[in-house]
Amino acid sequence: MSKDNRCQWCLSEAIYIDYHDTDWGVPVYDDQKQFEFLVLESAQAGLSWLTILKRREGYRRLYDGFDAHLVAEYSEERIQKMLLDPGIIRNRKKIESSVNNARKFLEIQAQHGSFCSYIWGFVDGKQIVNHFQNLSQIPATTPLSDSISKDLKQKGFKFLGSTIIYAHLQATGLVNDHLTSCFRHAECTS
Repeated sequence: MSKDNRCQWCLSEAIYIDYHDTDWGVPVYDDQKQFEFLVLESAQAGLSWLTILKRREGYRRLYDGFDAHLVAEYSEERIQKMLLDPGIIRNRKKIESSVNNARKFLEIQAQHGSFCSYIWGFVDGKQIVNHFQNLSQIPATTPLSDSISKDLKQKGFKFLGSTIIYAHLQATGLVNDHLTSCFRHAECTS
């Protein structure tokens, strides 16, 4: 299939096309990458994904390469400095929640051996491959994202509702929602 056939949502900006072609929907089995997407997806709440993508490097810099161990130790002083940096979304609640979520992330790692073991356990280690033909068929939430969001909230995570979790599942390849006409659909099927 030609690389000219992409999901329509990514066609408006070069940064979207690059993200679509290299990241979105690729199965992630690396905890640091999982944590990165949790931070980015929760930062997106109420904003466009493009707003977050344009600040991704700022997030990498300010979040120590998304090292959950380091983020879990961020102090109030560190948070204050982050609030002054235009490289990220400067929302106190979102930043504080990311520090809280790093601590909870580490607890899941300790309980399950890895965050990947935990989250992939919801799908029995097998990617869900959808066969949508147009964007209107792709849901914003599913019973799976409802279940994961509920479990994470019970574990103390914040800013990770069902819509954010479904976006996370798409981004990290637990769910393949590339359209069937998209060249990445087959490439991202694990």
